[in-house]
Amino acid sequence: MADLFSPLTLARGPALKNRFMLAPLTNTQSHPDGTLSDAEFNWLTLRAKGGFGLTMTCAAHVQAVGQGFPGQLGVFGDQHLPGLTRLAAEIKRHNSVSSVQLHHAGNRSPKDLVGTPVSASDDPETGARGLTLAEVEQLVEDFVAAAVRSEKAGFDGVEIHGAHGYILAQFLSPELNKRDDRYGGSVENRARIIHEIIDGVRARTRPDFQLGLRLSPERFGLKLAEIIEITRKILADGKIDYLDMSLWDVFKEPVEDEFKGKSLMSYFTELPRGDVRLGVAGKVTSPAIAAEMLEKGADFVLIGRAAILHHDFPERSRDATFTPVALPVTAEYLANEGLSPTFVQYMSAWPGFVQAA
Repeated sequence: MADLFSPLTLARGPALKNRFMLAPLTNTQSHPDGTLSDAEFNWLTLRAKGGFGLTMTCAAHVQAVGQGFPGQLGVFGDQHLPGLTRLAAEIKRHNSVSSVQLHHAGNRSPKDLVGTPVSASDDPETGARGLTLAEVEQLVEDFVAAAVRSEKAGFDGVEIHGAHGYILAQFLSPELNKRDDRYGGSVENRARIIHEIIDGVRARTRPDFQLGLRLSPERFGLKLAEIIEITRKILADGKIDYLDMSLWDVFKEPVEDEFKGKSLMSYFTELPRGDVRLGVAGKVTSPAIAAEMLEKGADFVLIGRAAILHHDFPERSRDATFTPVALPVTAEYLANEGLSPTFVQYMSAWPGFVQAA
């Protein structure tokens, strides 16, 4: 377990004191206008206090029309600065590196929250309309502006959410992206928006501001070969500090037949990464699994469900025999772990997580 508690330096900004990163977790606890609530503040800062080397916010939307769920944290306006500033300061007080995850849901935005959702192209299935060229350029600007706003609030860095079928993944998908301008067609064109956001953040934030990117390699119309190609180039560029690969299950094999025979994770750990650090997420539920991921080539792990169950998962992991509490757990148990009634209600929709009253 010793490696889990060795510091992790990044190319820019402060080092992580250990190899545990809090995964960006939907919690529906903030205010309807995207301003930070006390409930979300308490949930996140308790994880910083519990020993996470980096504490990341939930997906925070960079445009009002990009809202993905009720009670989502916002980072699209200066009205969000007071809450974000308060949050960054408290995370730092607990010796945890801080990051805002920058997000836009695209065609996954609920109509009752945003009206007509937007996407890379018209999408009859969801009713989303395709963005104009000027709107794509504005989307790039709003991701960059959100990073600048996060820096102003005192965060150590941001992570760009390019995974899980949200808007940047919609641009990456050859099934969803039917554009015929510079943002559509070839893999290079479909990935252009991510490169432009990365370049914009680098140009307009301080030299030691940390930049991460979350990608997922499957589902939502993505092709594994293309995601490997995109990842290879981003790692070679060295403009990001860490890559967060969301795999759903760190032990799974790829869904595409031609790639079966070895783990999905291995396709990314074997890529040259230079000074960029690589983390993996997906059912890392025990210290033993976390340590195994480091042995298999990851630099750090992202903890999701286990962090909901134990605010101090990193500290508990000093004991190699520690295993998280068995599911389902009571609402009272989750309340004691810093979840508000709203968050507990959200978790109740996850099968077998919250014990019936």
